[in-house]
Amino acid sequence: MELLDVDLDAVKSSIAQISASVCPPYQTALQLMQERLDKEYLGGHFPTTLKGLDKALFGGIPFGALTELVGPAGIGKTQFCLKLSLLAALPTSCGGLNGHVIYVDTESKFSSRRLIEIGESCYPQIFHVKGMAKELAGRIVVLQPATLSEFTERLQQIKLSLLQNQVRLVIIDSIAALVSRSRTIVECHHPSIMSTAAKLLIDHERPVKAPRRDALGWHVSFLKSLAELSRVPIVVTNQVRARSTNHALSYSFQADRKSELARNRDISESHLIPALGIHWAHAVNVRLVLEAHSGQRFVKLAKSPISPPLSFPFIITSAGISLLNDDGMEVSGTEINSILNEDHQDFS
Repeated sequence: MELLDVDLDAVKSSIAQISASVCPPYQTALQLMQERLDKEYLGGHFPTTLKGLDKALFGGIPFGALTELVGPAGIGKTQFCLKLSLLAALPTSCGGLNGHVIYVDTESKFSSRRLIEIGESCYPQIFHVKGMAKELAGRIVVLQPATLSEFTERLQQIKLSLLQNQVRLVIIDSIAALVSRSRTIVECHHPSIMSTAAKLLIDHERPVKAPRRDALGWHVSFLKSLAELSRVPIVVTNQVRARSTNHALSYSFQADRKSELARNRDISESHLIPALGIHWAHAVNVRLVLEAHSGQRFVKLAKSPISPPLSFPFIITSAGISLLNDDGMEVSGTEINSILNEDHQDFS
């Protein structure tokens, strides 16, 4: 104050003015809701055409968010992804996004023939028009990275495409396969039995931009920021793994831990959990679980910031995935996080 030759009241007044301009003003819940409605055109949802699921998600898969499809092999995850790809490429007059799709196929499961079959069954009026099937299929760009490091490089290309082109959807089927493959490569090349040339090759395969200690953490952070920046829905499939008998399926606020641990010892190997761990689970915005029990397939909305956990029975036909009932069944407790896989191969 002496150096500036100002009194205490002037200093206090200046500090108050600076604080008022720097600190964000508080908002009521009503104001936040109105702001969300005003900016709906920047967000919005991507309808899956599964009415019950779309209703539960208030319109469909959210833009600018990371949505996960998790379930055992053969349950229908890729079928779901193919249908979403088709919808994103369709004209807006047919409920599509009229844009391009980037489909990252890490397990060589993408089928153009199946994609066309779904299109012909769902939208015959479009696919019977000469040249239309070829045009729509041309909007879907399929990438097939073989390693996690190659996928990292592809992410930079995807980022540029999202910013420069009319990309409306990104699908990664599946990132768990890349992680598993990378671990296998490391385990098969133990330093004690590797030649110098082999070591150099493995070092070269490591992601350049992703930190070595937590590469997957870097990838999920990149994907989330990419979704938020581009306002494009990003859908990622995940695999499942068997859980140990002492693994608690629920969080502490869902059930008593001791009783859950005792109950878990009696659960068979048909009960699975998502791969990639708890940090990945926290990172995804929406989790859809595909499972099978009682002779039926189900898609379960296990995680959503705007909907309670619900489960819908579904079948797979020539038109892709179809719900048998649009009224979801509420699930609770350990059912939310567990994944059942009881003889789904009998009706696949």
